Amino acid sequence: MKQTTIKDIAVKLGLSVSTVSRALSDHPDINQKTKELIKETAVALKYRPNVVARNLKSSKSNQIGVIVPEIRHDFFANAISGIEEVAYQNGYTVIVAQSNEDYKREKINLNSLYLNRVSGIIISVSQSTTKSEYFKNLLRSGVKMVFFDRTLDDLDTYRVVINDYESSLKAVNFLIEKGYKKIIHFAGPQTLSTCLNRRLGYEEAMKQSGLVSYLHIEEGGMHESDGYKTMHKLLSKGKTPEAIFAVNDPVAIGAFKRLREEGIKIPGEVAIVGFSNNPITELIDPPLTTIEQPAFEMGKAAAKLLIDQIEERPLKSEDKIIKLDTKLIIRGSA
Repeated sequence: MKQTTIKDIAVKLGLSVSTVSRALSDHPDINQKTKELIKETAVALKYRPNVVARNLKSSKSNQIGVIVPEIRHDFFANAISGIEEVAYQNGYTVIVAQSNEDYKREKINLNSLYLNRVSGIIISVSQSTTKSEYFKNLLRSGVKMVFFDRTLDDLDTYRVVINDYESSLKAVNFLIEKGYKKIIHFAGPQTLSTCLNRRLGYEEAMKQSGLVSYLHIEEGGMHESDGYKTMHKLLSKGKTPEAIFAVNDPVAIGAFKRLREEGIKIPGEVAIVGFSNNPITELIDPPLTTIEQPAFEMGKAAAKLLIDQIEERPLKSEDKIIKLDTKLIIRGSA
């Protein structure tokens, strides 16, 4: 079905294309009665403006781009909800894209949002993102950007994060205080600062407690399947830990599933602590002890930071990096 254009409206009303265009843009040279007639006709003909063309002409829009690794991940879904709430309150709409943990796809999404002239971009980088040059090019082009959760350390950008190091220290110290010594860390990709800092927090807690000889790190991905595979590998080698500190909840649940398949009692034989506090952590039996990461609040803070930049509102130096608090949620798995 052919899409209605401004020319179709002009022909219908016997007016010039420029008159219709100016009326739809609320130009003051067009009288109110003509504006109303043109707008009513536009609705009747189901006219929809070409947003891309309009944005190219004005170099601005009321749209914000958001790129996350996975929309299905509860953490990112909640962060998007926080972003949308603040965006809506400030008259902006949100375009969401996912990288699927792939830098090439992330780059395509960034380019698409840039060509659509979004007012700014909020992003949490993929686990395969190791280079920052493309982001630097966008920033040099004047693109407003805010990073949240997963960031790139060599970029001088606004960001909303938590203290991953301190949060991990808190989680591992909890296990040590409970009497566990053989604590294995199921780590994520060390190219991500979040994963690196969680590993460093684990190592520091073990060192402070004199448990260096028990340091054991298994590096993998960020999905449930990664936790399952790592746990399977350890069991096949006869290496059953006393406790597991996982880089995130999906990895913890993957390990949880593999242990249950073997009939290993949790926490009787192996304790598990995750990270994020995904909703499913309360539903498994026993419920998962985890670090609560304020995803919704992170999304809200990131959106506010971006809109403040877009609207050229004054920002304090301490707003450059916003760190939100986490909380240890103690449940039955430890």
